[in-house]
Amino acid sequence: MEQPGIHRLSCLIEADASRVIARAFHPGDHGRNQALIDRVMSLPDQEVEAMLGSVIEQFSHRHQDIESSFEEHFRTITPVCAAGDVDRRRRQLIGAYFTMEYSIESAALFNPSIVAAPSQDGLAPGTTRFLMSLRAVGEGHVSSIVFRTGEIDAGNRIRLDDVSRLTRRLKVIRNRRYDQGTYRLKLIEMGAWDDPAEKVLERLEDRFDFESLQRSIREVRRALTDPDRFGQTAENMLWLARSNYHLEVPAGADPSEIVIFPSSETESRGIEDLRMVRFTDDDGSIRYYGTYTAYNGYCILPQLLETADFRTVAVHTLNGRYVQNKGLALFPRKVGGWHLMVSRLDGENLFLMKSDNVRFWNDAEMIQAPRYPWELVQIGNCGSPIETDAGWLLLTHGVGPVRQYCIAASLLDRNDPSQVVGQMSEPLLVADASERDGYVPNVVYTCGAIIHHDTLLIPYAVSDSATKFATVSLPDLLAHLKGPQCVTRPDA
Repeated sequence: MEQPGIHRLSCLIEADASRVIARAFHPGDHGRNQALIDRVMSLPDQEVEAMLGSVIEQFSHRHQDIESSFEEHFRTITPVCAAGDVDRRRRQLIGAYFTMEYSIESAALFNPSIVAAPSQDGLAPGTTRFLMSLRAVGEGHVSSIVFRTGEIDAGNRIRLDDVSRLTRRLKVIRNRRYDQGTYRLKLIEMGAWDDPAEKVLERLEDRFDFESLQRSIREVRRALTDPDRFGQTAENMLWLARSNYHLEVPAGADPSEIVIFPSSETESRGIEDLRMVRFTDDDGSIRYYGTYTAYNGYCILPQLLETADFRTVAVHTLNGRYVQNKGLALFPRKVGGWHLMVSRLDGENLFLMKSDNVRFWNDAEMIQAPRYPWELVQIGNCGSPIETDAGWLLLTHGVGPVRQYCIAASLLDRNDPSQVVGQMSEPLLVADASERDGYVPNVVYTCGAIIHHDTLLIPYAVSDSATKFATVSLPDLLAHLKGPQCVTRPDA
């Protein structure tokens, strides 16, 4: 059977350098920061008022509430630098000096993932409303996650919703509650479990919060005869807690305003390649998960976003011996009573992982290796598998000569996804002449597609710079994957 035809759409999403957030800025070490505070404290009240008024006038139209950001950054710096008793206006001016604008999309906007939006009300017949995540990259190659919404009509035409002029960095709720059993297992896995760690947990309830953990650590430190040796244990316990947090979505926020910016030590250099999935549980309830890669400049850590209502978003560490490398993608439902995930845990081959706990993964088997010339460097998934009557449709990416990335597809058995029914021998989507130049040349890539009626809609990144869309007939693609040129199993 002939290769299924791919149709590129005219819709294009490009980076916008005017989209900025206000983030903390520390110009130097403790001494320099204290000297800056002292200089602001020495200003006459009249000059404070004039300077703050000028700053607010310049920047208030660029942010949702710039004065709140100034207050937040004042509170961030003053625990380590003395400011004394400070009135509100001087407090805000000090905060302004410890604030900088950061253009979240100044370098690129790419690696999209798309799911059906929570609400499908009020649409024309045959139309689907979608929610799409993208990786935004700014100065210093720091990545964050942003969102877009839109509709796909009955004719497979895309209408993107207007993008808000302003952005909202989601507020981190540090004092979330932790399950002691899960927390203990992760400490053991990290090699951070010892007698002092056990003493810390003995003082805590089965479910505890961050403040209680800090208090218990202080109590254990005071009780130890050699508290200095406890330092690494305490650091590990706090690091783990800070890597698991909640994000609060402001009421009434437009999805295009939302920015998930690095908030913990593990993701200080970026949040990369969110793979969203609309997950249906055994009882029929719906929640949204997203796997992503946290990067701190030295190592990566797979993380999991979880939300049922898009009002609060939980961030968890993923755990287990097979939680390694990048590109983990969760199946949209349990199969045979198990959570399933596709991964590339060795950096080269595709694996199927299974677990009875969505946050712990200790079972994996390899299901697909590089086979064809255009993928001999490595293969990986391009988002969560999509369920069809013919089986699980898995978009893949392959890396070939000159580090060229292509998108292809495989078909997994519906009841036993460890069995690859069909695998494309030629790529489905390759960068054309207009797509080869960008931040990372010769790359097409996606973190998730969606089925719309009998069409597969693929949002895809072009050379790690911008985002485009393509469609392919789903019946044609499935027929091709079940054809003799793709079949990998004699009984398929």
